[in-house]
Amino acid sequence: MRIRVLGAAAGGGFPQWNCGCPGCRAVRDGTRPTTPRTQSSIAVSPDGERWWLVNASPDVRTQLADSPALHPTGDRTTPLHGVLLTDAEIDHTLGLVLLREGRGVHVHATAATERTLRTGTSLLTTLERFCPVTWTEVVPGAEHDLGGLVYRAFDAPTAKHDRFAPPPAGSGTGTDGTGRVVGYRFTDPATGRFAVHLPGVQELTPAVLAEIDGADLLLVDGTTWFDDEMVRLGLAAKTAHDMGHLHVGGPGGSLERLGGLRVGRTVYVHINNTNPMLLDDSDERAEVEKAGALVGYDGLELEV
Repeated sequence: MRIRVLGAAAGGGFPQWNCGCPGCRAVRDGTRPTTPRTQSSIAVSPDGERWWLVNASPDVRTQLADSPALHPTGDRTTPLHGVLLTDAEIDHTLGLVLLREGRGVHVHATAATERTLRTGTSLLTTLERFCPVTWTEVVPGAEHDLGGLVYRAFDAPTAKHDRFAPPPAGSGTGTDGTGRVVGYRFTDPATGRFAVHLPGVQELTPAVLAEIDGADLLLVDGTTWFDDEMVRLGLAAKTAHDMGHLHVGGPGGSLERLGGLRVGRTVYVHINNTNPMLLDDSDERAEVEKAGALVGYDGLELEV
């Protein structure tokens, strides 16, 4: 199994166009060592020839252009076979519209996400005006065979309000939280080795930890270092938890919580521009590396 980190930053990228936080300033003026990053997405493949995106960010065109394995193999022929969505967030789905030049887009998403994209943001409705859209329902707990690669989604509990979700309309819509945000386990059926992609998680519950434990690779939410990071900087009134994310550092942070698990390698993705671990010379970066984890970056190639 091959995985490529297409974009390691959270929404807005790094630097964010309208942000003057210390990290964004460092990218622009070069006063501290750091590397720009595009918005959160990965690509996964069983063989290096057939690829699926996990989330389609607003930077998808640049990300595909920077990934030779995802370049066209002939006239309008592409190794991209579909897009798996972890949620309906605009930062994870706007790129679907940018794939409209293809012969069609195959979207894998939960019923809750599909409903929001149709009657909330209307992104799928818009996309269907330009190209055919095929939807495969992702059911948390159920396995789906992609041919040499099997995925299974699991719920990442969140109390975050989905501003685009339409009013409840009967059962099975995800309005109870089911399917609103999911992580994915990708398993190589030939070896049993598996990777977990969890770019958004508010709490590492026992159920979520059970999905992660034993993974050969974990790509996990690294949005902020401090829970009140955005508040401290005067950039928001909400904490990371309020926005549906678990902070990385300090007591109760993901770096501490994940320390006791049997995970081959941990890579932080979906990193907000305010997170000091994006600065190569920061104490926070040193703490991540001391724990044996990695701060993800665009173009990172991984094998499982």
